[in-house]
Amino acid sequence: MYESFYNLQGKPFQLSPDPRFFFGSRGHRRALAYLRYGLGQGDGFVVVTGGVGTGKSTLVQMLLAELKRQRNVVAAQLVMTQLEPDDLLRMVAGALGLENEGLSKAALLRKFESYLRKQRREGRRVLLLLDEAQNLPARSLESLRMLSNFLDGEQPLIQSFLLGQAEFRDTLASPRLEQMRQRVIASCHLTAFEEEETRSYIEHRLRNVGWQHDPALSDEAFQAIHQYTRGVPRSINTFCDRLLLYGYLEGLHEVSVETVEAVAQELNMELQDEEEGDGEEQSAEGGSRVARLERRIELLEEALSATRDGLNQALAERYG
Repeated sequence: MYESFYNLQGKPFQLSPDPRFFFGSRGHRRALAYLRYGLGQGDGFVVVTGGVGTGKSTLVQMLLAELKRQRNVVAAQLVMTQLEPDDLLRMVAGALGLENEGLSKAALLRKFESYLRKQRREGRRVLLLLDEAQNLPARSLESLRMLSNFLDGEQPLIQSFLLGQAEFRDTLASPRLEQMRQRVIASCHLTAFEEEETRSYIEHRLRNVGWQHDPALSDEAFQAIHQYTRGVPRSINTFCDRLLLYGYLEGLHEVSVETVEAVAQELNMELQDEEEGDGEEQSAEGGSRVARLERRIELLEEALSATRDGLNQALAERYG
């Protein structure tokens, strides 16, 4: 909707991870450096943690995009759930294209080892990228560590990158996982953006879709966005997408702190509605918001209709 109004080439604040929009904040550059370092070592585990929405999945997509250019790497990406050890092994095997139905654990491990050795003989490395690793119980993580026992001389046949939320650090601190911790060759933790990074992040994503400072955002607007979103990338995306929609519906080409506050108020009202349920008060407020949106669209349609009529009249006068 708002893309054509602001002459943008696409949606700048989509939620799905996209390497094209990667923003190299200090923390994200550090995390990507750790991933690349671990990739170069070809050994052990690399761990990246961070709060919800801080960009861990985007880092994975960045790494995968780089790996696709390397023909000697076989990479499998999995999003973790509460998996027991045997189910985890089957999921990993399936991601690598190995038949695993009806096999015992011993048979599955033999098949897995045979596959890894075949890849090594043919000059390929095998990598696992496990996202949402905080969902795995300790016993499943220990099973994952056992896979790193497959060696070619002293070189492991498989390497794992583990990405998880902040609580994953507590899981790794368990005495039960001491042997796994000893095999972690690099780890880092992602945090939210500082205020200046929030501004740079927003401008970076806008420039990636051809932004020519329409809409123009005031310094105070950037500060207010940071305050509302607390510098969390996913929250920034959600808020700024709504901000551009609001600007389009209101016909704005400048975003002020008042605009940001109006959008924040709307989002807070919606959040309150969700918490309150489906009561009569919620229905009235929801109807009011829908009515306001419908009125904005009606005004835009009237403006477009008037512009079209004016153009038709001008053409008729000139060529009629």
